[in-house]
Amino acid sequence: MNPHANPTLENLRFNMIEQQIRPWDVHDPAVLGLLNDIHREDYTPEAHRTLSFFDMELPLGDGSVPGEIMLAPKIEARTLNDLQVKKHETVLEIGTGSGFMAALLANCAASVLTLEINPAIAATAAETLRRNGVSNVEVRVADGSKPLPSGPTFDVIVLSGSVAKIPQNLLGSLKIGGRLAAIVGEEPMMRMHIVTRTGEGQWSTAQPWDTVAPRLLNFPEPSRFAF
Repeated sequence: MNPHANPTLENLRFNMIEQQIRPWDVHDPAVLGLLNDIHREDYTPEAHRTLSFFDMELPLGDGSVPGEIMLAPKIEARTLNDLQVKKHETVLEIGTGSGFMAALLANCAASVLTLEINPAIAATAAETLRRNGVSNVEVRVADGSKPLPSGPTFDVIVLSGSVAKIPQNLLGSLKIGGRLAAIVGEEPMMRMHIVTRTGEGQWSTAQPWDTVAPRLLNFPEPSRFAF
């Protein structure tokens, strides 16, 4: 045991893993180990650090923009569990937020490119990742709803927020065998979609669990008009 560990924080971390995350069908020992080793409180805004281990979303920035949040720990853990990211794989994340999910992904993958639309939140996340020694993540200020520059494709794409429907342009940026994770739908019920590219123009989709998450900005919404 780390002689410098804070026993109170370690107890809270243990309880988070055992009482929130395991019951959400997160059983991969590697994922559970990461959640023990990568300290969520190091990525939580100072004003909310005491809430780091609770089953709730936490506001980022000055809290004035709805949806700029850290997702609840069990959402990030289950996403990671279901994607089964490998050490040779490249990852694209849409919605950097605090940088915590990028740090988790980086420990599983070869490299992570994470896009954040808010420059201030992106700068904070980049500094937090640097301070915590995460060197294989690039934080880029960009609107993830816009088409990516042609060229790079990814093994894994993670949307850290919800969308009304799967973005087709992102599916086109998946390698064969690649997986995209997105929370899709509208309140009060959304579903996690794991879309796997099985071949040229071929896809398979699993919808393993229900949740609700704030919207990622600027992705299309269904028409509200009724005739």
